[in-house]
Amino acid sequence: MRYLLVDRVTSWERGATMEGVKNVTMSEDFLEYHFPRFPVMPGSMILEALAQLTGWLEAASSDFSKWFLLEQVKTVKYYGFALPGDQIELKVEAAGEDEGLALYKGLAQVGGERKVVVDFAGRVVDLKDYEDPAEQAHFFEILNREITLS
Repeated sequence: MRYLLVDRVTSWERGATMEGVKNVTMSEDFLEYHFPRFPVMPGSMILEALAQLTGWLEAASSDFSKWFLLEQVKTVKYYGFALPGDQIELKVEAAGEDEGLALYKGLAQVGGERKVVVDFAGRVVDLKDYEDPAEQAHFFEILNREITLS
């Protein structure tokens, strides 16, 4: 199964930063066993949401010719749980390059309270090798509310 963990892009600056949200709903299948009778969004899934947001930043900044693939988590700190009904505020920021890897900083918060802080690195790859760039550009227009469905 493929998880799309960014529900909306709220702002972005080409090549620099992107913000978005992930809405945690009780119907998410990963909550069924994490944890029994105390459903919380796994920290690894929040980290994946930040990596996906980074992919969208690379794609939008390159006119949908590039994408980001996570390779290294340099540091990560978890500060609490994201529960059903929470809206996770996601932010990624470009932090340079090192040995051919793009460096990023990520932050996930709920109601202004931090939940995950991470420094990570990955490869910037050709989007066309993984997805249809035109389809991804259209999907980004929806995420970024450049178009509405009616």
